[in-house]
Amino acid sequence: MRLKKFIIAIAIILLASPNFYTTHGKSPLPSHFCWCNIDGVDYTTPAKNQEPCPSCEAYALVAALETLVQYKVGYPFGCDLSELHLFFCSGGTCKWGVDIKKAAQYLVDYGVPDEGCFPELHRKRDMPCNLTLPDWQNRSVRIKEWGWVENSDEAIKKALIEHGPLAACIYVWKDFYYYHGGIYRHRWGRLVGGHVITIMGYDDAGGYWICKNSWGRNWGEDGWFRVAYDANIFIKRCYGGTGILYIDGVYGNLMPHVPKIYIVSPKRYHTYVLGYEIPSLLGRVFIQNGVPRIIGSMPVIINASNTVKVEFYIDNKLVGVDEQSPFMQYINASFGKHELKVIAYASNGNISWAGIDFFSLM
Repeated sequence: MRLKKFIIAIAIILLASPNFYTTHGKSPLPSHFCWCNIDGVDYTTPAKNQEPCPSCEAYALVAALETLVQYKVGYPFGCDLSELHLFFCSGGTCKWGVDIKKAAQYLVDYGVPDEGCFPELHRKRDMPCNLTLPDWQNRSVRIKEWGWVENSDEAIKKALIEHGPLAACIYVWKDFYYYHGGIYRHRWGRLVGGHVITIMGYDDAGGYWICKNSWGRNWGEDGWFRVAYDANIFIKRCYGGTGILYIDGVYGNLMPHVPKIYIVSPKRYHTYVLGYEIPSLLGRVFIQNGVPRIIGSMPVIINASNTVKVEFYIDNKLVGVDEQSPFMQYINASFGKHELKVIAYASNGNISWAGIDFFSLM
C-alpha cells in the first residue's frame, strides 16, 4: 500500500510540473512536419542577421514567437518583432549574450513590441532599454508560458507540433560557418562555441531537423539549415535546463496599427560613390563590421507602409522631411562615422523608427 501511494504521489508531481515537457506514452507522429508548410501555408518569417552582437537567444525566441503570432492570426502578414528590445531589456549584454530563461520569462511578464519600437542597429555595444519607444507596451505580444523539452527525438517532434517552433542550444564547429546547403554533419574543424537557433520542423525520410539561424540570408539555405538527427549537435545541458525550450499561449496586440519602416539604402557591406552602389571591399576591416561607406551625396531610400510622413536625421539633427511615397532624402555628411535615423508617422499619430550607422569618406 505504501509503495502504491508513493508511486501515485510521484506521478502527480511530475504531471503537475509546468516547466518540463516530455512524452507520456507513444502516439503516431507524422513523418514530416514544418511550420514553413502547414497545409500549404508558410507561417515563418525570413531569417535575420544578429551580427555583430551575440544576441542569438533573443533571435531564436523571436523567430518562434513571430511564427506563432502569424499562425494565431491565420495568415502570414510580415510579423516583425524587436529582438533588441527582448535582448537588452531582459538583461542581455554584447559581452556574452543573455540567459535564455530570463528572456523567456520576460516574454511572460512584459512581452516584446514590434521592430519599429527598437530596431536592429547592428552595433557591438550595449544599448539602453529606454531606446524603445515610450508606448511599446501598447503594441506588444506576450506568452502565457515557457518550459523545457526533453532532449529526445520524439519529445522534440511532439513539442514542435503541440507548442510551436523551439529554441535550441547547439554546438558550433568551424565547418558550420561554411555551411552552404544540404544535411549538416560535423566533418572538420574544432569546436568553437555554442549558439542558439530555432527548430522549425523535421523530416524522417531524410533523417534531419529543419532549423532557422540568425546569421542572415546569405548563410546556409536562405538563412536556414538542415541537420542530421545523428549529428549530436544539441547541447543537452544549457542554461540550467535541457537545452531545448518551448513557448506557448501567444496573446496581445498581434497586429498593431503602426508604421513599418526599413532603410533600403545605404545598406551594410556596401559602398556608395555619388549614389552608385558597389559591394564593399574588406568590409570587415578598418571600419566597424559591415558599416556602409559613403563618398559624396547619395539618396536614402526607404521602404515604408502605413506611413504619411518620414523625417530624416543625421546624428539626431533633422536634415529632411518627405510626405510623399516613395520616401527619399539626399544626404551628404562630413568625414567620419555618423548615425542615420528615420522616423515614420502614421495617420493616427503612431510612429516607428529605423536606423543605421555609416562612414562618410568625404
